[in-house]
Amino acid sequence: MSGHSKWSTIKHKKGITDAKRGKLFSQLAKNIRIATKEGGSGDPKINSSLRLAIDKARAANMPKENLQRAIDRGMGKGKGGQIQEILYEGFGPGGVAMLIVSLTDNKQRTSAEIKNILSKAGGSLGSPGSASYMFKREKDFNYTVIIPTVVDDESLQKKLEELMDKLRENEDVEDVYCTANL
Repeated sequence: MSGHSKWSTIKHKKGITDAKRGKLFSQLAKNIRIATKEGGSGDPKINSSLRLAIDKARAANMPKENLQRAIDRGMGKGKGGQIQEILYEGFGPGGVAMLIVSLTDNKQRTSAEIKNILSKAGGSLGSPGSASYMFKREKDFNYTVIIPTVVDDESLQKKLEELMDKLRENEDVEDVYCTANL
């Protein structure tokens, strides 16, 4: 027997699989937006990185509507408006400096979400210039650490890793850099 109700069991299993698919689709959509923005074209024939991202999305059975919506957002079209890159600076548990790079169409929503994630983890959102001096921007738009932070406590390291994972799960966050070696 399946317990009290077979439908209840099916509903719970479906909810779990739908949550996993939704998370995968949001990551794939993020990759498509980035490829569209960096390539400057929404045409996969011209933009090879976009073609690769679309192939990965199709392999995961992502619907065409979601693909087109992600391409439109990457081009700055659609209901969301113009997408802009915003650099947030903050501090995680133990005073570890963090740079959070985001591509968003709504600055207020994204800053509120990032502030909420940081505060729940025992961190805080900093003002401009409060953490960026510890990083150096490279030619390929990645950041390297100039002033590293030593984290010896394993529980603090685990909290930082969890915080970075939560930040990366946010739809608008592209990447997170921190001064601790994780």
